[in-house]
Amino acid sequence: MKLQVMLSLLGQGMVTSVELFTLTLLFSLPLGMFLSFARMSRHVVVRNVSKFYISIMRGTPLMLQLLVVYFGPYYLFGLSLSSYSKLMASAIAFVLNYAAYFAEIYRAGIESIPVGQYEAARVLGYTKAQTFLKIILPQVIKRVLPPVTNEMITLVKDTSLAFSIGLVEMFTQAKAIAASEKNMMAFAVAAVFYYLFNLLVAFLMERAEKKLRYYQ
Repeated sequence: MKLQVMLSLLGQGMVTSVELFTLTLLFSLPLGMFLSFARMSRHVVVRNVSKFYISIMRGTPLMLQLLVVYFGPYYLFGLSLSSYSKLMASAIAFVLNYAAYFAEIYRAGIESIPVGQYEAARVLGYTKAQTFLKIILPQVIKRVLPPVTNEMITLVKDTSLAFSIGLVEMFTQAKAIAASEKNMMAFAVAAVFYYLFNLLVAFLMERAEKKLRYYQ
C-alpha cells in the first residue's frame, strides 16, 4: 500500500477520533460540574446517588461501559444496531465515564477555596450565585486546569477503545492496514498522529494556564 493511501485512510480514522474527543469534552465538562455539585449537596440522597454513580464509572473499565451502552438497547429493547449508533454509543459512554472524573476534579478545586472567601463575599452582599460565578469559579478554573489537561490527554488515547464496538477510528484503521500489509508501518504512523494530537492539546492548555496566571 502506498504511503499516500495509508495516510488518507488513517486521516479518515483520525477525523472520527477527533469527533469522539470533541463530543466527549463538549458534554462531559458541564455534566462533571453538575455531578460535583450533587456530590457536595447537603441532601443525603442526592449526595449518595452521585457518589455511587461516580464510584461505578471510575471503578469499572471504560471498554465494558462501551459494550453495555452499545449492546444494551439491542438486548433490552430489540433496537437495531447501525454504524451511526456506534459513534453515538461511544460518545455517550465516554461522556458518562469522563464526567465522573471531571466531577472529582471540580470538587477538589471547589473545596480547596478557603472558607473565608465565601464569608467575605457574604459580608459584601454577594448572593451565592454571584459568589460562585465571580469569585470562586475563576479560581477553580485556574486550579483544575492541570488535572483536566491530564484527563484530556488520556482521552485522546482512550478513543482507541472504541474499536471494541467496531467504530472505525484511527486505531481500527491502523490495525486493519497492519493486518493486510503484514508490517508495523501503520501503527508507527498512528502513533505519530496520536502524539501530535496530544502535543496540540498540551500546547493549547498550557497557553490557557499562562493566561490565567496572576503573576508572570
